[in-house]
Amino acid sequence: MNFKDYIRVIPDFPQPGIRFKDITTLTNNGEVYKAAIESLRQAVADKGIDLIAGPEARGFIVGAPLAVALGVGFVPIRKSGKLPGEVVEASYDLEYGKDKLAIHKDAIKPGQRVLIADDLLATGGTIATTINLIRQLGGEVIGSAFLIELSYLDGRTKLDGIDTFSLVTY
Repeated sequence: MNFKDYIRVIPDFPQPGIRFKDITTLTNNGEVYKAAIESLRQAVADKGIDLIAGPEARGFIVGAPLAVALGVGFVPIRKSGKLPGEVVEASYDLEYGKDKLAIHKDAIKPGQRVLIADDLLATGGTIATTINLIRQLGGEVIGSAFLIELSYLDGRTKLDGIDTFSLVTY
Protein backbone atom coordinates (compact mmCIF):
# COMPACT_ATOMS: atom_id res chain seq x y z
CA MET A 1 0.00 0.00 0.00
CA ASN A 2 1.29 3.46 -0.85
CA PHE A 3 0.61 5.38 2.36
CA LYS A 4 1.57 8.69 0.70
CA ASP A 5 -1.70 8.45 -1.20
CA TYR A 6 -3.52 8.86 2.12
CA ILE A 7 -1.53 11.81 3.49
CA ARG A 8 -2.91 15.22 2.56
CA VAL A 9 -0.34 17.94 1.89
CA ILE A 10 -1.57 21.42 2.81
CA PRO A 11 0.49 24.27 1.33
CA ASP A 12 1.40 27.35 3.35
CA PHE A 13 0.36 25.94 6.74
CA PRO A 14 1.09 26.99 9.44
CA GLN A 15 3.00 29.67 7.57
CA PRO A 16 3.93 30.53 3.97
CA GLY A 17 6.38 28.08 2.41
CA ILE A 18 5.54 25.14 4.68
CA ARG A 19 3.89 22.09 3.11
CA PHE A 20 2.10 20.52 6.11
CA LYS A 21 1.73 16.73 6.04
CA ASP A 22 -1.75 16.00 7.41
CA ILE A 23 -2.12 12.44 8.73
CA THR A 24 -5.81 12.82 9.60
CA THR A 25 -6.67 11.68 6.07
CA LEU A 26 -4.80 8.45 6.86
CA THR A 27 -6.10 7.95 10.39
CA ASN A 28 -9.75 8.54 9.50
CA ASN A 29 -9.64 5.56 7.13
CA GLY A 30 -9.79 2.54 9.44
CA GLU A 31 -8.38 0.06 6.93
CA VAL A 32 -5.43 2.29 6.01
CA TYR A 33 -4.72 3.30 9.63
CA LYS A 34 -4.73 -0.36 10.66
CA ALA A 35 -2.40 -1.24 7.75
CA ALA A 36 0.00 1.58 8.69
CA ILE A 37 0.20 0.43 12.32
CA GLU A 38 0.65 -3.17 11.15
CA SER A 39 3.48 -2.10 8.83
CA LEU A 40 5.20 -0.33 11.72
CA ARG A 41 4.63 -3.39 13.96
CA GLN A 42 6.28 -5.67 11.40
CA ALA A 43 9.24 -3.30 11.08
CA VAL A 44 9.98 -3.27 14.83
CA ALA A 45 8.59 -6.59 16.10
CA ASP A 46 12.01 -8.24 16.46
CA LYS A 47 13.55 -5.53 18.67
CA GLY A 48 12.62 -6.96 22.07
CA ILE A 49 10.57 -3.91 23.03
CA ASP A 50 9.35 -3.49 26.62
CA LEU A 51 7.64 -0.12 26.15
CA ILE A 52 6.65 2.38 23.48
CA ALA A 53 7.10 6.08 24.26
CA GLY A 54 5.16 8.66 22.25
CA PRO A 55 5.55 12.43 22.47
CA GLU A 56 2.44 14.60 22.75
CA ALA A 57 0.19 14.68 20.90
CA ARG A 58 0.43 12.86 17.60
CA GLY A 59 2.90 10.39 19.07
CA PHE A 60 -0.12 9.08 20.99
CA ILE A 61 -1.94 8.42 17.68
CA VAL A 62 0.93 6.23 16.49
CA GLY A 63 2.47 4.94 19.71
CA ALA A 64 -0.61 3.72 21.60
CA PRO A 65 -2.01 1.49 18.83
CA LEU A 66 1.49 0.23 18.06
CA ALA A 67 1.94 -0.71 21.73
CA VAL A 68 -1.38 -2.58 21.67
CA ALA A 69 -0.37 -4.39 18.45
CA LEU A 70 2.92 -5.44 20.07
CA GLY A 71 1.38 -6.29 23.44
CA VAL A 72 3.62 -3.85 25.34
CA GLY A 73 3.01 -0.80 27.51
CA PHE A 74 2.76 2.80 26.34
CA VAL A 75 4.39 5.82 28.01
CA PRO A 76 3.09 9.29 27.11
CA ILE A 77 5.68 12.05 26.87
CA ARG A 78 3.75 15.22 27.70
CA LYS A 79 4.21 18.96 27.55
CA SER A 80 5.35 20.51 30.81
CA GLY A 81 2.59 20.89 33.41
CA LYS A 82 0.32 18.17 31.97
CA LEU A 83 1.34 15.20 34.13
CA PRO A 84 0.40 14.80 37.80
CA GLY A 85 2.95 13.49 40.27
CA GLU A 86 6.72 13.55 40.08
CA VAL A 87 8.20 14.14 36.64
CA VAL A 88 11.49 14.60 34.86
CA GLU A 89 11.56 17.46 32.34
CA ALA A 90 13.81 18.49 29.49
CA SER A 91 13.80 21.66 27.38
CA TYR A 92 14.05 21.82 23.63
CA ASP A 93 14.18 24.55 21.01
CA LEU A 94 11.25 25.48 18.84
CA GLU A 95 11.41 27.61 15.73
CA TYR A 96 10.42 30.65 17.82
CA GLY A 97 11.38 29.87 21.40
CA LYS A 98 11.63 26.93 23.77
CA ASP A 99 9.34 24.30 25.23
CA LYS A 100 9.59 21.44 27.72
CA LEU A 101 8.61 17.81 27.66
CA ALA A 102 7.96 15.72 30.77
CA ILE A 103 7.70 12.08 31.77
CA HIS A 104 6.64 10.47 35.05
CA LYS A 105 9.69 9.50 37.12
CA ASP A 106 8.34 5.98 37.52
CA ALA A 107 7.28 5.47 33.87
CA ILE A 108 10.42 3.60 32.83
CA LYS A 109 12.54 1.29 34.94
CA PRO A 110 16.31 1.07 34.44
CA GLY A 111 17.19 -1.33 31.65
CA GLN A 112 13.77 -1.35 29.98
CA ARG A 113 13.98 -1.38 26.19
CA VAL A 114 12.01 1.54 24.77
CA LEU A 115 10.93 2.29 21.21
CA ILE A 116 9.92 5.88 20.40
CA ALA A 117 6.93 6.23 18.05
CA ASP A 118 5.64 9.45 16.51
CA ASP A 119 3.84 10.70 13.45
CA LEU A 120 6.70 12.76 12.00
CA LEU A 121 10.48 13.03 12.09
CA ALA A 122 11.38 16.54 10.96
CA THR A 123 14.32 18.37 12.56
CA GLY A 124 14.64 15.77 15.35
CA GLY A 125 14.39 18.18 18.29
CA THR A 126 11.36 16.60 19.94
CA ILE A 127 12.71 13.08 19.49
CA ALA A 128 16.18 14.02 20.79
CA THR A 129 14.48 15.44 23.89
CA THR A 130 12.41 12.26 24.25
CA ILE A 131 15.61 10.18 24.02
CA ASN A 132 17.14 12.35 26.75
CA LEU A 133 14.16 11.82 29.08
CA ILE A 134 14.13 8.05 28.57
CA ARG A 135 17.86 7.82 29.25
CA GLN A 136 17.54 9.98 32.39
CA LEU A 137 15.27 7.26 33.78
CA GLY A 138 17.70 4.51 32.84
CA GLY A 139 15.76 3.25 29.82
CA GLU A 140 17.51 1.92 26.75
CA VAL A 141 16.27 3.54 23.53
CA ILE A 142 16.36 0.67 21.04
CA GLY A 143 14.81 2.44 18.07
CA SER A 144 12.29 4.87 16.68
CA ALA A 145 9.39 4.52 14.26
CA PHE A 146 7.53 7.20 12.33
CA LEU A 147 4.66 7.43 9.88
CA ILE A 148 6.49 10.21 8.01
CA GLU A 149 10.07 11.41 7.72
CA LEU A 150 11.03 14.72 6.14
CA SER A 151 14.49 13.56 5.09
CA TYR A 152 15.48 17.00 3.75
CA LEU A 153 15.46 18.34 7.35
CA ASP A 154 18.12 15.82 8.49
CA GLY A 155 16.35 14.89 11.74
CA ARG A 156 18.17 11.54 11.90
CA THR A 157 21.40 13.38 12.69
CA LYS A 158 19.98 14.29 16.13
CA LEU A 159 18.97 10.73 16.98
CA ASP A 160 22.41 9.61 18.17
CA GLY A 161 22.66 6.68 15.73
CA ILE A 162 19.41 5.10 16.93
CA ASP A 163 17.86 2.61 14.49
CA THR A 164 15.02 4.49 12.78
CA PHE A 165 12.18 3.29 10.58
CA SER A 166 9.88 5.57 8.59
CA LEU A 167 6.82 4.38 6.70
CA VAL A 168 6.83 7.33 4.25
CA THR A 169 9.70 9.63 3.30
CA TYR A 170 9.49 13.06 1.70
